[in-house]
Amino acid sequence: MSSTNSGGRAILSLGRVYCDMVFNGLDSMPELGRELFARDFTLTPGGGALITAAHAAALGRPAALLARFGTDAISNALKPQMLDLGIDLQFLELHASAGPQLTVVMVQDEERAFLSRRAGHAAPASFETALDWSDAAHLHIAEYATLHEMPGAVQAAKRRGLTVSLDPSWDADLIKDPLFFERAAGVDVFLPNLEEARALTHCEDPEQALRTLAKHFPVVVLKCGGDGGMLAAGGKIIAQTSPVVEVVDTTGAGDAFNAGFLHVWLQGADMDKCLASAIEAGMRSVQAAGGTGSLPKVHDVA
Repeated sequence: MSSTNSGGRAILSLGRVYCDMVFNGLDSMPELGRELFARDFTLTPGGGALITAAHAAALGRPAALLARFGTDAISNALKPQMLDLGIDLQFLELHASAGPQLTVVMVQDEERAFLSRRAGHAAPASFETALDWSDAAHLHIAEYATLHEMPGAVQAAKRRGLTVSLDPSWDADLIKDPLFFERAAGVDVFLPNLEEARALTHCEDPEQALRTLAKHFPVVVLKCGGDGGMLAAGGKIIAQTSPVVEVVDTTGAGDAFNAGFLHVWLQGADMDKCLASAIEAGMRSVQAAGGTGSLPKVHDVA
């Protein structure tokens, strides 16, 4: 496996930028008419595209965020944190109505609940320019909602010789889209979690869900949370467990998992190593609050 785009090694990570407000250390989830107090709070830039790009950059893989971003007070407050993650922001489209997309994350033990507000459309004006970037090797689409808005994104990337990955990123309405597999045609690496895989295949058994998805994608990598991960490629299935670690917050762990897998996959490594790298990245992520809390900051490294 390798991209046919000569010389490129960078990941373009496409999706919305979020502002994650993470309330950690809850004894229960909120109920109507009652107030709860969290023991910890973290305000951090988030979203699958940003988190995957940040973890890829931390692994040494050049990664550019391909997204729209706001010029409002919240966006301006998040920008220094984004710069500190080592992500290439040259393709970030700045627009007053572009967000960020706000998400409240409530964490109780290893369970999470999310409340989000959509922020405009996902398609950045810089999309075509980014695909023509000589350093680009791969397009990662961080949520199916973005692909749903940009149905030609996969084919546009493939025409440039880029490989493509897709994380469906749970959306209660879009996961039922009857055109899901048609829109995702051409994706090289599909990266669902177990809940998404079951919803798409109507198979409760993880291995059966994996085999069903493998009929549509050359490589399917299934995130199984604390149980590790599974992979289907070339007619074979691989399963690996995850070491037991203290879980602080699972927000963004799946996106870190994506980065760990793609970084090694783009090197042409065998599938066992790719899956091990994915699980290791996800494992590191859960040991800190927020999707990028486990990562070294650029100024700290310097």
